[in-house]
Amino acid sequence: MAKKQIVEVLVEGGKATPGPPLGPAIGPLGLNVKQVVDRINEATKDFTGMQVPVKIIVDPVTRQFDVEVGTPPVSQLIKKELGLEKGSSEPTRAIVGNLTMEQVVRIVRAKKQQMLAAALKTAAKEVIGTALSMGVTIEGKDPREVQKEIDEGIYDEIFAKEE
Repeated sequence: MAKKQIVEVLVEGGKATPGPPLGPAIGPLGLNVKQVVDRINEATKDFTGMQVPVKIIVDPVTRQFDVEVGTPPVSQLIKKELGLEKGSSEPTRAIVGNLTMEQVVRIVRAKKQQMLAAALKTAAKEVIGTALSMGVTIEGKDPREVQKEIDEGIYDEIFAKEE
């Protein structure tokens, strides 16, 4: 039995095309590229405007394939929440947006499977760390201050609803 082949690509959500990087990667496997593109676009339509990691698992004998969609990076999710094109080029001086704690929790929920943190609080602090490096405040405050407040239990009520 032939070993399944895995093709990993980064595509824009809902907008994969038969061109690079997809076409050249899957064309040699003998798949119907249009079918693959359609399946990927259907699976990634909720991530429009974001780069999404996608795995195409191919059985080279039967030419059957499965598509697995990863979750965009935290920075992409923050940009989507805030409607930003990009993060700040000077994160400590130029603030480009502000997340609420509810938005932070929403991002944690989307990334939960890929995050190393087991606890919601720790995962939220990871997201807040990314926000810091992008020039994004949390609840109108410096992200480092909010991370301390999480340790002090100030947002426990929000986290309690989620766990």
